[in-house]
Amino acid sequence: MEQVQDPVIIAGAGQAGAQLAQSLRQGGFKGTITVIGEEAFPPYERPPLSKDYLAGKRDAARLFLRKPEFWAERQVDMRLGQRVSAVDAAARSVTLQSGETLPYGWLVWATGGRPRQLSCEGAGLAGIHYVRSIADIDRMKADLTEPGRRIVIVGGGYIGLEAAAVLRSFGHGVTVLEMQDRLLARVTSPTVSRFFRNLHEGHGVKVMLSTGVTGLTGVDGRVTGVALSDGSTLPADLVVVGVGIIPNVEPLAAAGLPCPNGVAVDEFCRSSDPHILAIGDCALHPNGFADAHIRLESVQNAIDQAKVAADVILGNPKPYTAMPWFWSDQYEVKMQTAGLSIGHDQVVVRGTEGKLPFSVAYLKQGKLIALDCLGSPKDFMQCRALVTARAAVDPEKLADTGIDLKSLMAAAAPAPAPAE
Repeated sequence: MEQVQDPVIIAGAGQAGAQLAQSLRQGGFKGTITVIGEEAFPPYERPPLSKDYLAGKRDAARLFLRKPEFWAERQVDMRLGQRVSAVDAAARSVTLQSGETLPYGWLVWATGGRPRQLSCEGAGLAGIHYVRSIADIDRMKADLTEPGRRIVIVGGGYIGLEAAAVLRSFGHGVTVLEMQDRLLARVTSPTVSRFFRNLHEGHGVKVMLSTGVTGLTGVDGRVTGVALSDGSTLPADLVVVGVGIIPNVEPLAAAGLPCPNGVAVDEFCRSSDPHILAIGDCALHPNGFADAHIRLESVQNAIDQAKVAADVILGNPKPYTAMPWFWSDQYEVKMQTAGLSIGHDQVVVRGTEGKLPFSVAYLKQGKLIALDCLGSPKDFMQCRALVTARAAVDPEKLADTGIDLKSLMAAAAPAPAPAE
């Protein structure tokens, strides 16, 4: 007789939750799989929201990771328009916002996060938008029916800059506000920051650095201006906020699990409770490429951690060791990043700074830990093995675009042991 497998509840119907359900079925899991998603849509891609979906190049159905029948055919119970409001770890059950209680053998927390919202005066006015869901972008589109809108974007990270590029292409006036002294300050080097500032300003975007928001002004309940830290006020018909996310972990924290800036997990995505795993944007995990416990907000991380969690549930645990990678599309430029530049002590420009294609390499104690590839997919593909190996490379050869990165891998590889 086939052994009955414990039911799996996946809290969160994003990239991580979808990949986990798929990987479990591919791995032969025969038990019940229930995916609980707060949105009304089946699992879909989020990165295109601030790009193709906002630009109108893709509709909602073309964002879906799989057609709805895919999940039905694999007997994955999609509970959409629901969320987990409470977790009883002792009883191994969750309570949904509807009041329904469901038992689990395994609970996998894949809830992602919610946009960090402005807390200043006027933050509740109409015309203030965030970028996290299809509904968020639909509301923004509905607010963009008139030409030549004055749009202020709060936050000079990837979300803000990607939205700025699309909105500027529509002909709207766009101003980007960033509290730091450069764009993308938390994730890249001054070299790349300068490139993107020049790119946006070249397209007519106004960039204001070292500038904070102290309040929002409005008329008849709708935003009309953004009050700045220098005492001035920018007129605004629309405000788009991209200042990070807050991980959705409150029910687990209330259940007694450690959740410092995310659910604390080990290298197998296991929380302090042996029956609860966490994956994706909300998982605070040990990452060898950062030499620290971090959260990674990326498609790569969501997919790879989902596969790790599936292996744990299937009884074949393998640690999470995947190399982080990211991408960003702004105007005609695609930047692809391999690795994490955290703690780098040397920057090497491969090619001519500011002239596409070029790449920016990050070294730590002589070892390559990350590469930002701007318009250079070849560098991105060839550098991944180098970054994964943390290969020691010659900076002069690294800077020479006439030398393929894959040849540096061969030079960095240890010589084979002599035959006996």
